[in-house]
Amino acid sequence: MIFKYTGISAEGKRITSSVEALTLAEAKAKIKADKIIIEKIKEQKSSFFSTFSLQLKYEISPKELSALSRELSMYIRSGITIVSAVKIVQNHYKKHKKIALFLQSVSTALDEGKDFYTALETQNVVALPEFYKHSVKVSENGGILDEVLLELSRFLKEQERIAKEIKGAFAYPAFMIAVSLLMIAFMLAYVVPEITGIFASMNQELPKPTRFVIALGDFFTQNYKLLLVALFVAITLFMLAKKKIYAFAREVDRFVLKLPYFGAIVQKSELARFAYMASLLVRSGVPFVQTINLASNILNNRVIQEIFQNASKQVVEGKLLSHAIHNTSYIDHAFVQTIALGEETSELENVLVNISELYFEENRDKISFVLTLLEPALMLFVGGSIGFIVAAMLLPIFSMSIG
Repeated sequence: MIFKYTGISAEGKRITSSVEALTLAEAKAKIKADKIIIEKIKEQKSSFFSTFSLQLKYEISPKELSALSRELSMYIRSGITIVSAVKIVQNHYKKHKKIALFLQSVSTALDEGKDFYTALETQNVVALPEFYKHSVKVSENGGILDEVLLELSRFLKEQERIAKEIKGAFAYPAFMIAVSLLMIAFMLAYVVPEITGIFASMNQELPKPTRFVIALGDFFTQNYKLLLVALFVAITLFMLAKKKIYAFAREVDRFVLKLPYFGAIVQKSELARFAYMASLLVRSGVPFVQTINLASNILNNRVIQEIFQNASKQVVEGKLLSHAIHNTSYIDHAFVQTIALGEETSELENVLVNISELYFEENRDKISFVLTLLEPALMLFVGGSIGFIVAAMLLPIFSMSIG
């Protein structure tokens, strides 16, 4: 339960905040432990619409989790205990209510004698990735928590950077596509019908391109509301089906992998993420079978995710990972060979790091190449579409002039 309270801090400032606790007595104890005099406290009630948001955990972004991990790592490296480090970091997030509540919950659990992993596992404020929690668990047992937190921070920051690069790279093409479609729709819905009235009084047969454009304009004018509703419904149903129906989502992911050129980009992106995460987990001391399962959980493509999950079962039976994944067409042959080399030389950690860097770099070059070709292609599409409409409208006028 979440309790909202108002009180006065040790510095004499009035505070209004929230605390997570199982009972009212526990909530009061937590607040008093922070040297706050309680004026008013009550359980935070929710409306029908906000019930879902209270039940669902806060989805912390990779950027936020990366910054948090880096700070904790820095303090632990300075010789400060994890208990004190969390309390110090908590002061930096007073304006971010969700993360402040999360850190408060973790801090209380640590004060009760729980380890850091248990504190992260038992809190109900923030949804943390499974690989993150398991990395913390193993590193805490091995006494290398500061190193692993720093590595996790770097990994999360790199993922955030790659995501931003991709979004930024496709922002301009997406804008161009949207503008061009709006321009074409505007010409078909408003410009073409105005000119059509002139042609109606000519009493002559119109050229085929002109008839096609007029018919298209009439169709858009009469059905644009229906088309917009149908488009909205189709996109919504697709997104819901992809989220709720696993079999449908898997087939969509399989189709994406089969796309020429783009399928290879998606495949290598997923393999690079798996390799980087697996190298981090191996370095943290996580057992290899568990490493495969945890690393596969961060993948977005369900087909590749299933391949690694099935491979982990074969590894339990004594098979090498390279043998377990070599019979599928959805895993790059060079990736399988590299894994086999790492297994033979017992340098799997370094091999995974190298192949992840190689694939990330290859994808960066491929995406740059696509974007280089996409811009002139979009210009040709926009110019060609508008030029065709204009030419179709001018053809009858030329025919009259020649006649």
